[in-house]
Amino acid sequence: MTAKRNRRKQTQSLQERLAAFAEKARERASSLPPGREREILLQRAKQNEMTSNLTDWLSAPVSQRRGPS
Repeated sequence: MTAKRNRRKQTQSLQERLAAFAEKARERASSLPPGREREILLQRAKQNEMTSNLTDWLSAPVSQRRGPS
């Protein structure tokens, strides 16, 4: 018997969710003293922003895509 998947209807786009997570992570990191936990939060925020940018780029029509300069 196969397991049933939990399906959830997303109310926000992927870009919105990534941006919200990045913002919350930066806010939380600003309240922490310098250290490993703060660096991890900042790194995750940066990764989420990069992922959002890549998603935007991939969803753009081919004629509008620009490669890295």
